[in-house]
Amino acid sequence: MSATITPVEDELKAALLELKSANPTLGIPKIHALLLSGHPEWTVSEKRTRKILQSEGLVNNASVGVPGQLYPTSQIIKGFDVAKYTTKVEVKHFSKIKGKGLVAKEQIKEGETIWKEDPFALAPEWNLYDLQMSSHACGYCSTPLTTSPLIVPCTASTSSMPCPVRFCSRLCLSRSGRTHPLLCAARNPAAAPLLYFARRNQWMALHALSQVTARVLLTYNQDEKAFEEDWEIVRSLAQLGMEERAKGGWLNAEPDRAMWKKAHKLYIQAFHEPATETEKKRLAKLLKKPLPQDVADALFDYDAFLRGLGRMSLNLEAHGGLYVLHSHLNHSCAPNVSARHFDQRTALSRITVLARRDIAPGEELTITYVNPELPLEQRRRQLMEWGFGKCMCERCVKEERERKAEGGDGEANVEEKADLEAELKAGLGVM
Repeated sequence: MSATITPVEDELKAALLELKSANPTLGIPKIHALLLSGHPEWTVSEKRTRKILQSEGLVNNASVGVPGQLYPTSQIIKGFDVAKYTTKVEVKHFSKIKGKGLVAKEQIKEGETIWKEDPFALAPEWNLYDLQMSSHACGYCSTPLTTSPLIVPCTASTSSMPCPVRFCSRLCLSRSGRTHPLLCAARNPAAAPLLYFARRNQWMALHALSQVTARVLLTYNQDEKAFEEDWEIVRSLAQLGMEERAKGGWLNAEPDRAMWKKAHKLYIQAFHEPATETEKKRLAKLLKKPLPQDVADALFDYDAFLRGLGRMSLNLEAHGGLYVLHSHLNHSCAPNVSARHFDQRTALSRITVLARRDIAPGEELTITYVNPELPLEQRRRQLMEWGFGKCMCERCVKEERERKAEGGDGEANVEEKADLEAELKAGLGVM
């Protein structure tokens, strides 16, 4: 076994700059692979490679305000009526980089309910999805079913074309008309392979995009005014496409483009061009009006599909719901609000947004995108992996300042020491 060494910082930086200069379009994983291929005697972690390229502003070639950094983009929803949810907050546009958010219009007390919200679309956690597909949870609100006489089955289910989905009430059955017909095994069997693929790969973003697409298509065929409102909501959600994340090295792995293309093919077959004549006829019964070309392109073009996946990943609540007002909330490592699922007997998918502490008028409402119990460097790294840039919330800035004051070791030095220690152990064969 040949000996390995850990290169010094200047030597490693020079090698990485040379590789990045020769291969400007490659993401961090591929640059890291090239580095190790060219220097088989070196022990270097991908995390250390990432940190050096980030420090040199070479993570992305594109920029929306800060050199080397690509951020998610979003826009204000035209005509959005926040008062339908609450009179206590309003939408504010902060900057091109930060985008939109929510601020308090009045004093909000600790523990106060700020608003309750049902999902725009729901791609529940897989344990709940499995209950839905086995007739044990409501196909609309995801609440586990009991022996209530109010439970109703999918009306399209037959012995020859069964649909296992049941609903906890006729109200949920009625509301499911926004999405279920296009995802129903009886009405649109072309969607079954797509949903199976999402479930098998535990790909919540793909499932959510399927739910959103079903809603957009059915709404267009049922109510054009409602469609315009829904379409404006979808287009205004924060987005950072899969290719942009891959080019920036935010995926923490090589982008699986073969999987993306397979998913896109199944997505097209489910909602646009089914594979068989029988499936085409069934889809045509549901979608009788052709989409405007710009909407069709924004849904079914491959690059648009990848942007849609990225949009779902950025905006889904932790348990799989996509909520319109909730999607406006920005991140803080010391959040002042939290989203809870209280209504388990009537609508498990409904969220209640609570104040974690007193919130003053004009103060931004924030939630946490990461585990707030993690140390500073881990929280920041997780946010960077989503393309949000280095977290500069009040808590992170304070902790960084305190760390430097106490020991003179900034976050970068702490991470560097940990990286070097790991690499040395690997080189010595003790890991």
